[in-house]
Amino acid sequence: MVAASKVVHAQPCSGGGKVEVVAKASNTGKIIRPNLKLYSLVELKRATRNFRPDTLLGEGGFGSVYKGWVDENTLVPSKVGFGMAVAVKKSNADSQQGLNEWQAEVEFLGKFSHPNLVKLIGYCWEQKQFLLVYEYMQKGSLDNHLFRKGADTLSWDTRIKILIGAARGLVFLHTTKKQVIYRDFKAANILLDGDYNAKLSDFGLAKLGPANGESHVTTGVMGTYGYAAPEYMASGHLSVKSDVYGFGVVLLEIITGRRVLDLNRPNGEQNLVDWAKPLLPDKKKLRKLMDTRLEGQYPSKAAFQVLQLILQCLENITT
Repeated sequence: MVAASKVVHAQPCSGGGKVEVVAKASNTGKIIRPNLKLYSLVELKRATRNFRPDTLLGEGGFGSVYKGWVDENTLVPSKVGFGMAVAVKKSNADSQQGLNEWQAEVEFLGKFSHPNLVKLIGYCWEQKQFLLVYEYMQKGSLDNHLFRKGADTLSWDTRIKILIGAARGLVFLHTTKKQVIYRDFKAANILLDGDYNAKLSDFGLAKLGPANGESHVTTGVMGTYGYAAPEYMASGHLSVKSDVYGFGVVLLEIITGRRVLDLNRPNGEQNLVDWAKPLLPDKKKLRKLMDTRLEGQYPSKAAFQVLQLILQCLENITT
């Protein structure tokens, strides 16, 4: 069984280097008192030029995300190109899901400070609209880099760097005094700064872990199909193991360059976990699993170690 505090510590390497499958949590994280800026809707309209289409960064279940600008010191809106870029997440109007996720984001992300968690700067709740203001992540999501048509291929070293950062963020959540279960670990929620440092984002589904010696909490099933652990999907029993399973799925996407679900692939290959799991223990199948865009530019020994880590994560939920 892979403990949540033993997700991964891997050293980026090339040539004949190796990946150490050893847990190591970063000690730079901390829990802080919420010190978020309260924005008015007018201010955020000014920061994003009234949510103009050319400032749109992306859309999700919560709503739309826009690029805006604020003063680095006062955090008040500034002219485009001046001060500090931010990402403004704006909920869909009258969305109960939007309200619930907005509250969870403020509750969890507003309390934490860690290099591998996206920083929440401020919030707004006005005219039935819920908005959140985050640090701007220049490279966007891991999902886009892996799967967007025309995206540059991520090198082996960069992929390892990303998985280390994501693991450290997850370990921090799992080892806080009041354990936090992320519940939506997926490539789209891993954002990258200008140096490809990974930060976890979107805490709308996060939940406090079990207390009083319990092994799990029971909740309604939420999350993204394919990344959610089978036991959780079947029973509603949520634990840190659920996050570890999702971590394994994302590692598999990083290594293979394939989406967790892809109906455009041949029968038998559409579900990534079902296709890959029988191949993971066999060194001879390594080349078949690796992303062809890497063109063989990866250390075989290190790559196989990552495959074994993936297998542990995927099996962890049932052991």
